[in-house]
Amino acid sequence: MFDPISCEHRLYLKKIRTNKRLILSARIFIIIAFFSLWELAAILKWIDPFIFSQPSRVFTAFTNMLRDGSIFLHVGVTLGETIVGFTLSTIGGLFISALLWWNTFLRNVLEPYLVVLNSLPKTALAPIIIVLIGNNVNSVIATAVMTSIIVTVLNILTGFLEVDKDKIKLVETFGGTKRQILQKVVLPASIPAIVNALKVSVGLSFVGVIVGEFLVAKAGLGYLIVYGSQVFKMDWVMMSVMILCLLATLLYVGVAAVEKRLGRG
Repeated sequence: MFDPISCEHRLYLKKIRTNKRLILSARIFIIIAFFSLWELAAILKWIDPFIFSQPSRVFTAFTNMLRDGSIFLHVGVTLGETIVGFTLSTIGGLFISALLWWNTFLRNVLEPYLVVLNSLPKTALAPIIIVLIGNNVNSVIATAVMTSIIVTVLNILTGFLEVDKDKIKLVETFGGTKRQILQKVVLPASIPAIVNALKVSVGLSFVGVIVGEFLVAKAGLGYLIVYGSQVFKMDWVMMSVMILCLLATLLYVGVAAVEKRLGRG
């Protein structure tokens, strides 16, 4: 039978699969080596386990909170706030970017202010948000949106402005309206920029939520970090940091899956 795949192509595909396995193995090795070295350093007293904790103590703290169910409350609160903040900043960022692309005068007026707002430390603005909105979960979500929306707007707007001008002129030549140009040319061409903005926004939303929880929350991983540091339960602090890393990774993988799906489409 005729084989549609040549030997060279098979070798190339095999090389790609081997490279992917090596990358995965290296990532797993780094994680195992890190935790092993951390545990060993605590056992041998190279570091103070009371201050830096150790993986075994973190695991014990996690199983204890898993047993009484409190970990689900804290993870659920933080994850829910992050998803809401991420969704609002994505929708708001996309709408504002489209508005600024549509109105050149408005873009020229507001663009310097967006850059200035992006450079401001969001932790300094969080207390103002809390005073305006109140000591509640809405302040946490608002802090998350404030932290990520400006970056989202700048990244998406840059993608809109970099769309091939010849394609836009071609649609205009055939009588296309500005709305049709946005829908049929700008948005499809800017999908990579939008996805990259989402990847950045995921991490920033987590940062905003944790900052908000530091100040006002009564539950959540940010609350656990603050409370654990105050009562010197560093196991809770390190456990919360690890869970945050895991949640951020899962959300990032979700965005990457959406990117892959859009790429295929």
